[in-house]
Amino acid sequence: MRVRLRVFPGLAVAALAAPLAAVLAAPGVRAIPRLDLSPFPPAAPGETRWVIQLPGLLPSSSDQAISGNPRDWRVQVIVGQMAKVDCNMHSFSAQLRIEKGKADPVVPYLRVSDVGPMASTRMACPAGQPLQEKFVAMAGRPFVMPYNVSRPIVVYAPKPLEVRWKLWKAETQERPAGKF
Repeated sequence: MRVRLRVFPGLAVAALAAPLAAVLAAPGVRAIPRLDLSPFPPAAPGETRWVIQLPGLLPSSSDQAISGNPRDWRVQVIVGQMAKVDCNMHSFSAQLRIEKGKADPVVPYLRVSDVGPMASTRMACPAGQPLQEKFVAMAGRPFVMPYNVSRPIVVYAPKPLEVRWKLWKAETQERPAGKF
């Protein structure tokens, strides 16, 4: 949403304030926080600092079964690397840990360590099939955290690892559990 103000000579400022206040008070309109990385340490040699700045406003879903409330959303952090691979499934092991800063222990960040070698299923691929450049994700359980637009998600990963993310939205319908 863009708000453009033009000031005309002789027009009272109060005449401008009322329409602007109405626009800013509209449902769903929120300010997007400024990206502030000062509480986070710089990347060490041999690693990259990846930053996920979550959008403050997302387009609403046309599916009424999906919750529009950000409290019901989660962010999946995906660590991986680009590699030339064959038809097999590939992955690698690593540790993704939550750390707290020494300067500001209230602000957590994520650190990737103990990166292992690439592994694959070693099944036979069709003869002559060329290798493809693909994103190979870290093995293990998905790392999911609450959606919080007011603070960036900062991840420190050794090179050449990359960080990507997915947004998970919950359904609005609650279902009863069975009694046994």
